[in-house]
Amino acid sequence: MAGWRKIVTIITLSMTPPKNIRRIGVLTGGGDCPGLNAVIRAVTKTAILQYGIEVVGIEDGFQGLIDDRVRPLTSRDVAGILVRGGTILGSNNRCNPSKYHVGNDEHGAPIFRDMTERCVETAKRHRLDAIIVIGGDGTMSAASHLVDKGLNIIGVPKTIDNDIVGTEISFGFLTAVATATDALDRLHSTADSHHRVMVCELMGRNAGWIALTAGVASGSDVILIPEIPFDFNPIFAFVNDRMSKGPGFAIVVVAEGAKQKSGEQIVARIDPTSPDPIRLGGIGAFVAKNIEKACNVETRTTVLGHIQRGGPPIAADRILATHFGYHAILTLMAGGHNRMVVRENNIFSDVDLLHAAGKQRLIPIDHGLISAGRAMGTCFGDSVPHLHFSKSKPAVVV
Repeated sequence: MAGWRKIVTIITLSMTPPKNIRRIGVLTGGGDCPGLNAVIRAVTKTAILQYGIEVVGIEDGFQGLIDDRVRPLTSRDVAGILVRGGTILGSNNRCNPSKYHVGNDEHGAPIFRDMTERCVETAKRHRLDAIIVIGGDGTMSAASHLVDKGLNIIGVPKTIDNDIVGTEISFGFLTAVATATDALDRLHSTADSHHRVMVCELMGRNAGWIALTAGVASGSDVILIPEIPFDFNPIFAFVNDRMSKGPGFAIVVVAEGAKQKSGEQIVARIDPTSPDPIRLGGIGAFVAKNIEKACNVETRTTVLGHIQRGGPPIAADRILATHFGYHAILTLMAGGHNRMVVRENNIFSDVDLLHAAGKQRLIPIDHGLISAGRAMGTCFGDSVPHLHFSKSKPAVVV
């Protein structure tokens, strides 16, 4: 079929499972994400139907290993979950077994304890020969400590931020982009009607993949991403041109990790008890305030927030998540030990689990989508695009 590229798998398949793989666990760590249930379904059905392996679900991420909250998963348990958002197992983005928050001291300082041995005990108690860990870079980093204790971990990359090193795409990203694009389309009509500047803050942490992709998809006028520190002066000049010579409105997309050339990222709060203590947020309101003051134009801010992470996955993410879950089992059955399944150049393979731990995949500043945006007059906050607005001449009545 024209337009579809061939998908290649680089894995040595073994139809007979290794004798030491009889029962596996699966958990979802970090933030929720569209497509998690699709991975759980693919892992469970492939393991049971193809290889006769027992599968158990570990509830609420690594917390389930610490508290011994494990339950059997059957093909019936995962029937019908492909279309559902979230995760039937629950998740936890605050639990790192090697640095587990157990309370605060008399001065309010957090107290941490290493709980990896308890996780290993739970895995041994349930006779788990391997654990499929679905998560982002933080989850893979946490899993690496279990690897050090002898557990076999097969990772599946998950994040709407699309910032996991080693894979060109992670499931959940495309659904987040579709959600953000729909929101920007709706802001476009109200901005046009009221001749306003509409600023929309999107997720992504230190990477601008969602903002860039949704910004280009929606035809947004200004796209600010962490990889290109911005200067307000080009933005002011660009907005003034649009308001005085152009269509009379502007859509500004801001990634939550965007920052000025002279400044730092805006932090909403710091949680010292969390494995990821810095919570970004507030850059949208900051940008809107400065535009309104400098350009004397009514400006509004929308923070899309967790809406980007919720809801059912779109078809592309269901397919991608299914591929990842299926290939996680194939990797395990081929003798994989402490690997993470990835897709690169549309080829599914696997890399060392530690390859992705504690790293982030950022947008290259020469990325083709940035170049395409610049060519069409999009402002990225580092220069003023060359625009040629002209007022249409009144019709001559004869």
